[in-house]
Amino acid sequence: MKKKIETLQKAIDESNYIVALTGAGISTGAGIPDFRGKGGIYSTGLYDPYKTFDFSYFKKDPSYFFKFTKDFTGLYDNIVPTEGHKFLAGLEEKGKLKTVITQNIDGLHQMAGSKHVIEVHGGFSTCHCIKCRKFYDFNWLKEEIAKTEELRCSCRGLVKPDIVFFGEAVEGMEEAMKEAVKSDLFLVMGSSLTVQPASLLPHVTGGKIVVINMGEVMFPEKKIYINFDSDIDSVVKNLKI
Repeated sequence: MKKKIETLQKAIDESNYIVALTGAGISTGAGIPDFRGKGGIYSTGLYDPYKTFDFSYFKKDPSYFFKFTKDFTGLYDNIVPTEGHKFLAGLEEKGKLKTVITQNIDGLHQMAGSKHVIEVHGGFSTCHCIKCRKFYDFNWLKEEIAKTEELRCSCRGLVKPDIVFFGEAVEGMEEAMKEAVKSDLFLVMGSSLTVQPASLLPHVTGGKIVVINMGEVMFPEKKIYINFDSDIDSVVKNLKI
């Protein structure tokens, strides 16, 4: 581990255009459950994936998604960004890291101070009425779902957080691809690289690829510069920004 840390530190010091791709593993330490892992949102059986996250089903019966939303936003009373989130924000502040591309919808990168974040699956920070397109913010969402257990616009249309549902196109992939191509160091943090199209991003970078993820990653080992099968926080706490 020590040798790998030293090698990564040298790569960071020598890099000028770092790009990070983050998945659920960077947020689990903050108390945000992942979706597909052991004990994740899907595997627990608490939420039916189709009924909860399919846009067509949401329009027909939003109660499943609203239950998830109430539970998910309730976590925000106690969560704070992890060391991994803060590490990336620090790298950006120093000018080393140019972009965070995240598969997460939790907004913890922004909470940690990251400015340039591409949320390919959208996020809970903003929402819109699907009928009249009126805008609502996260504070309204959190208060409304706790109070009424649903999200209704003043026009009585359904209000949907700006997250990507099944049946909707991911966001920002063209920009994400351009950033990946420009990177001289590409950090994969907390993602097993199983979900497309985000999993394609490491394939287009010409830079060194470093993976920090607990468990197997669906990417050719020979193309990975350094691979940490480790907890993210335990790695970044040994690095200097």
